[in-house]
Amino acid sequence: MQPLTIAFIGNGKSTNRYHLPYVLQLPDQFQVKTIYARHLDSPWQAIDGVHYTTDINDIYGDDAVTLVVITTPASSHYQLAKDALNHGKNVLLEKPFTDTVEQAEELFALAKAKDLFLQCYTNRRFDSDWLTVQAVIDSGKLGDLTELDSTFDYFRPETPLNSTYRAADSFLYGHGTHTLDQVVGRFGKPDRVRYDVRQLLGAGKMNDDFTVDLYYGNLKVCVQSSYFRITPRPSFSVYGTRGSFIKQDTDRQEFDLKHFYLPDHDDFGLDRPVDFGVLTYMDADNQYHQEKVPTVRGDYGRVYQGVYQTIVNGAPKITQDAETLQVMRMLETGVKDLH
Repeated sequence: MQPLTIAFIGNGKSTNRYHLPYVLQLPDQFQVKTIYARHLDSPWQAIDGVHYTTDINDIYGDDAVTLVVITTPASSHYQLAKDALNHGKNVLLEKPFTDTVEQAEELFALAKAKDLFLQCYTNRRFDSDWLTVQAVIDSGKLGDLTELDSTFDYFRPETPLNSTYRAADSFLYGHGTHTLDQVVGRFGKPDRVRYDVRQLLGAGKMNDDFTVDLYYGNLKVCVQSSYFRITPRPSFSVYGTRGSFIKQDTDRQEFDLKHFYLPDHDDFGLDRPVDFGVLTYMDADNQYHQEKVPTVRGDYGRVYQGVYQTIVNGAPKITQDAETLQVMRMLETGVKDLH
């Protein structure tokens, strides 16, 4: 098979930091042909052989373009995805997927009617810390799961201070979409959900702190984040009837990407031993164990590998439509009382 021809709508941080470094590692599966942006004065280095344009019809009118990847701000996702689908293009759409559940449902229905591929870009399913948590769970050493805390903290008080409130630009939409998707992708639709979504600086400012509790039978999953944690909580804390697993540090892919250290390095995104999580448990003979768990390698490129397999070989999507809709329902519900 020939590689799929890709065009990007958007030429900012998302395209250049979280997409292109991985796509360019898959030349047998993808060829980047065109990148559209409203302006061509991007600070990002241009890629040889790629056509940069301010005319979006260079994408819509090009029959060679098989897949359009949309990485623009969330407020533009719905209309751009709708336009791309109406021009007969398969679409990979950054998250948060849309502003509302209604918009997401409309887009999925349109893609189905036109027999086109549409999927949310859920790269954080392939964070190294989350992959490691799942490997520990699958090992059975924790016993029956009772609680899982997922946390992503910042200390950036200037960000909410200089903000104004808009639902789809809230912290829950902007970051909760990552971590809630991880949970839904692993455990599915929760039995019930409890929300504590706050504006610590008061009404009119962005949502800057949230806790969302998802309940699955006897398992409680707590997804939480804040802009005001000068000392971050562990990335993951997992508890079961026979043990616990604590992973303090988050995935290193983003850290390396921010320093322009790219996936073409063998040690890209790899944890150091000091970063490994700690597993503590009692075995079947009631013997106590505590050990460091080497971190599973993360790889955002697995999203693109999945996209290729779905479009070319008809494999199931790695992120199902129902999962994206469930995340959108939680995002929309979580901010409904903010203003």
